Amino acid sequence: MFVTAQSITLKRRISNEPIHDPSRSECCVNLTIRPYQPSDLDTIKRLTVEGFDGVSIDRNIEDNFGPINRRDWRWRKTRHIDFDVARDPGGVFVAECEGEVVGYITTFRDRDAGMGLIPNLAVDADYRGNGIGRKLIEYALKHFREVGLTHAKIETLEQNEVGQGLYPSLGFREVARQIHYCMALDSFDDG
Repeated sequence: MFVTAQSITLKRRISNEPIHDPSRSECCVNLTIRPYQPSDLDTIKRLTVEGFDGVSIDRNIEDNFGPINRRDWRWRKTRHIDFDVARDPGGVFVAECEGEVVGYITTFRDRDAGMGLIPNLAVDADYRGNGIGRKLIEYALKHFREVGLTHAKIETLEQNEVGQGLYPSLGFREVARQIHYCMALDSFDDG
């Protein structure tokens, strides 16, 4: 039996396609972005699993090698959130609609380099297509400017078509492409 992220309950359909729920279309009008609170952790982990299915290096690795060390990609990806929160809890922000967390962004401020980093961003599938991801990034960029940073960096995979459209529309420029490799250690003969 494989271990999965125990605290994550997928309540909604997982898909890379945006879902528009007309009963919730007013969300952007009532949207609030606020600092992360520890009570948000389980929700942002759920949003991470939902949002990164199909657009995660961890998922790509599992698609090629299966679960590693009896852990699935969801467990590995949600650990990134634990690391982000531990590294810079003041740089994690959540989007709320009528008291419900519907998105989040994690950031890291490298003051010595003058660079703000955005490691993770996800929006609830029921609320995608309403500009919440854009608003979260704009909030993070404002946060970076307020602390005196001069540049911001965000990464995406080639298969993340939403990110590839959104990030340039906010002013980000592509500066490089990267290829990720993985191998099973028991398949390599170093002799």
